[in-house]
Amino acid sequence: MASHEQPALWPTHDRPPTLEELFSQHAEFVARVAMRILGRDAEVDDVVQEVFLSALSDLDRLRNVHAVRGWLKTVTVRKAMRLLTKRRMRRWLGLDAQDVLHELAAPGCSPEQCTTLLRVYRLLDELPVGERMAWTLRHVEGEQVEAVAMMCGCSLATVKRRIAAAQSFLERTLSDG
Repeated sequence: MASHEQPALWPTHDRPPTLEELFSQHAEFVARVAMRILGRDAEVDDVVQEVFLSALSDLDRLRNVHAVRGWLKTVTVRKAMRLLTKRRMRRWLGLDAQDVLHELAAPGCSPEQCTTLLRVYRLLDELPVGERMAWTLRHVEGEQVEAVAMMCGCSLATVKRRIAAAQSFLERTLSDG
């Protein structure tokens, strides 16, 4: 390779992955992220489909194979935010049944842990979408606050305020019994 040539960034060295390759390699990851954010299995498949439809139109702009997971996670976050906004509107109109899933809990969780997890997701449904998303990405997904800000499309200060507000609400509400 001549010194002026760029190394290939895709595993095939000549093209980005196809949608089928991308889906087979990352659909489970996208579904897991969506499930943790949404807390409802019934909505996960829709988000996964929307993420990969977006990927289809934007894939040619992605230049680095190492950025694929982060890019897909950001797309997943943004799709989930839209869905959460719609969910809040449906709930406000009385059209949303809260069907938080028991499958959120890891195998081997005690009944008390499952109950707490379900309660936390019900409380997350009460939060503004921005606060819920920031808190979930930080404390459930374990993202750094800088990454949370980037994925949520807001400033670092805003994301810190959102995380703190959500944390305060959850602590207050959970301690009330």
